[in-house]
Amino acid sequence: MSSTTTAKEPFNPKLRRRVDDQGGQQLVECNLVEAITLTLAQEMDLDDRVMCLGEDVGLNGGVFRATDGLQARFGEQRVVDTPLSESGIMGSAIGLAMGGMRPIPEIQFEGFLGPAYDQLCNHAARYRTRSRGAITVPMVVRVPVGGGIHAPELHSDSPEAIYAHQPGLKVVMPSTPLDAKGLLAAAIADPDPVIFFEPKRVYRLPTREWIPEDRYTIPLGKARIVSEGTDLTLVTWGASVYQALAALDALPEDVSVELIDLRTIAPLDRDTVIESVNKTGRCVIVHEAPKTCGFGAELSSIIQENCFLHLHAPVQRVAGFDTIMPYYKLELEYLPDSKRIVEAVQQTLAY
Repeated sequence: MSSTTTAKEPFNPKLRRRVDDQGGQQLVECNLVEAITLTLAQEMDLDDRVMCLGEDVGLNGGVFRATDGLQARFGEQRVVDTPLSESGIMGSAIGLAMGGMRPIPEIQFEGFLGPAYDQLCNHAARYRTRSRGAITVPMVVRVPVGGGIHAPELHSDSPEAIYAHQPGLKVVMPSTPLDAKGLLAAAIADPDPVIFFEPKRVYRLPTREWIPEDRYTIPLGKARIVSEGTDLTLVTWGASVYQALAALDALPEDVSVELIDLRTIAPLDRDTVIESVNKTGRCVIVHEAPKTCGFGAELSSIIQENCFLHLHAPVQRVAGFDTIMPYYKLELEYLPDSKRIVEAVQQTLAY
């Protein structure tokens, strides 16, 4: 990346900062959306090619305020308010990326990816192959994703399996501020298109995290082992990580569960999942999307193909139901919760 020559004050001076007692590095206390905003500002400071575009991302700072303050810092040419046209946003971003920029288009809600599907899957994902490597599309598509905030229809889905199915796209979904910052920086540096799903339910959790303020990256395609265990492997990603953690707290102390946060859906860290299930012999997979053809089905197939002789029980999936996300009153009944996860873990252990 090329660095800008003009030094600027640290972005968002209102955030709490302290020096790490161990390593001496500067830390900043963030929730997930603040970590994303901070990373966008840092990457734009470092590289003049990085820019944001989308509906209301400039003057209003985005529907979830993830780009708040960026237009004031970088100007209207690098933080661009666009017309209400997802296909236009995506087509413009593709052209910018092919022309040497590093665009970061925002789609306000995951359900609005539909109008941009043609541009994203039939063009952005294919240009490297179509041009035999002569043209690449280095862009990051930021998309708030998932339920739990009582938004209306088309605002609460989890379509990660759809886009993980498309060769040429990378699909990322962080669950913590630390991961959001490192994965977003890595995605912006990636030479190919990345869909960066941001779980809305996690944006402003009351628990905040101290993370390094300086730039760092977390490699795409590498899962995180949240907790180690020997009795059962629990695999999830996004907001469901927190439901899984609540389930672990509710289980008896003598139950040892290895919790894996995938972080990246595509490329998938198959090795970490396979190694864990071969060790524990049991697996439960949790995701918000409908169960049928959800990404949990692919994980279950991978485990069946690679861990069959080590399995002591069938793989279980705890997922959304095969229906449209119900609005408001039944939304939390639809989403996997700690109670359903505990029941699946107990059934798998008792098999």
